[in-house]
Amino acid sequence: MNLNTIKKITLGIALSAMTITPILVSAQDSMTPMAPAATMKMEAVRSNPFKGIEANKGTVSYTFAKGVGTLEVSKDFVVPKSPAPHWQIVDNEGNTYLLKQFRIAGDKVNNKLVLPKYIHSVAKVQVWCSFAEVLLGEASFTKPIMMPMAAK
Repeated sequence: MNLNTIKKITLGIALSAMTITPILVSAQDSMTPMAPAATMKMEAVRSNPFKGIEANKGTVSYTFAKGVGTLEVSKDFVVPKSPAPHWQIVDNEGNTYLLKQFRIAGDKVNNKLVLPKYIHSVAKVQVWCSFAEVLLGEASFTKPIMMPMAAK
């Protein structure tokens, strides 16, 4: 068997693996309006109160609208006086994601956080001091929040 024969056999196997199966949809199905997941709006889900050595007031709310998951601390949340308090997310598998600082230029505070697309669930929101590398407090959800799948 020569090299050209091997190439033809390989190409034939590859093409047969790419068979397309048509899917039939009835007129009834195409008439049913259905909102894509990216446009769905979800009720706010509130966490348990923050508990910790410095962050021990307030809660976190999760909302999903227009394909974006957002976390926001409540009005009674107090940003710890530590040098570098950050948002840290713990997912339902125990993975942690260190995100933005709470304090930004001037006296402004990042009290709202848009979740990156690579985070698929939220079990806890932590206040993490990246300078001292210590947990300042955390707020957990009764059950982990699973991110809705965005429409493709």
